Amino acid sequence: MPTKKTTPDMILLLATFMLLAAGLIMVYSASAVWADYKFDDSFFFAKRQMLFAGAGIAAMFFIMNVDYWTWRTWAKVLVIICFVLLILVLIPGIGNVRNGSRSWIGVGAFSIQPSEFMKLAMIAFLAKFLSERQKVVTSFKKGLVPSLGLVFTAFGLIMLQPDLGTGTVMVGTSVVMIFIAGARISHFVGLGLLGAAGFAGLIISAPYRMKRITSFLDPWQDPLGSGFQMIQSLYAIGPGGLFGLGLGQSRQKFFYLPEPQTDFIFAILAEELGFIGGSFILLLFSLLLWRGIRIALGAPDLFGTFLAAGIIAMIAIQVMINIGVVTGLMPVTGITLPFLSYGGSSLTLMLMAVGVLLNISRHSRY
Repeated sequence: MPTKKTTPDMILLLATFMLLAAGLIMVYSASAVWADYKFDDSFFFAKRQMLFAGAGIAAMFFIMNVDYWTWRTWAKVLVIICFVLLILVLIPGIGNVRNGSRSWIGVGAFSIQPSEFMKLAMIAFLAKFLSERQKVVTSFKKGLVPSLGLVFTAFGLIMLQPDLGTGTVMVGTSVVMIFIAGARISHFVGLGLLGAAGFAGLIISAPYRMKRITSFLDPWQDPLGSGFQMIQSLYAIGPGGLFGLGLGQSRQKFFYLPEPQTDFIFAILAEELGFIGGSFILLLFSLLLWRGIRIALGAPDLFGTFLAAGIIAMIAIQVMINIGVVTGLMPVTGITLPFLSYGGSSLTLMLMAVGVLLNISRHSRY
């Protein structure tokens, strides 16, 4: 059992709280108009996000004090539970449909998104699997196939919802972990070509996905349809300039950009706080990722290294995809911006993941 230090990584903790604070402020600013119109309460989304943040912070501090080896012990059980939830969410009457996806299970007045928690469970399971099978990681049959087989089984269930964005993050994170563990590049090249063909098939099989691709290339081809969100996002970012229009002064949140408190919250942030505000948020993410990488490198065992690396990869992939979508560099995928976007499952998961990192940091050599 690794020896534990008394103090976790305070820079990581500070960066997390600063991102969380920025998120709470921006959720209110972005959602106030829509919430007042729909619920007659401008604080509707902000209050719920504060509840999610409170629950997430409690979970983060609890997990921070639980030895990270516990995740190794329970990894298989957690993955099985998440698989069961992914199956249950597909059953009408249990799973709730939002925006065309059956991705949520109602729990009282709230709901959970099983695919979000599968990401963390899969990271824990792969960290256990890869750390215990270092000698066979380079083997295609004994190392790569079993690990990716499990990943793509989960991906298939997530795609039945469908939720391409969450599935993409989970697969991307898993591939990064397997690569770090020492899998052969030649195997990845072959699987990459196969995966690209499969990804193209998924896009072609669903007309709305093809529209997202074409709208990404030229959103003005269908400005009132598939290209609407991206155009409105760019209309928000452009006027923001260097210093922004001022906190609370966004124009695009007045029913131009649909549900701006979710996936496109960075567009409202850039409109109100400008290039300076957006750059500061990216700096905080960079700080968080840097500390996470240091924790992974300083972990006392392979399991801790792979676990920390997986969490950092998950956060980094989500940030890159979300910012890429908002700025028009990538097609719309429906991926939240960690710690900032409105959403209970996403926020709680991210804070839990930081709790794991903080615990690993208490054992880290750095």
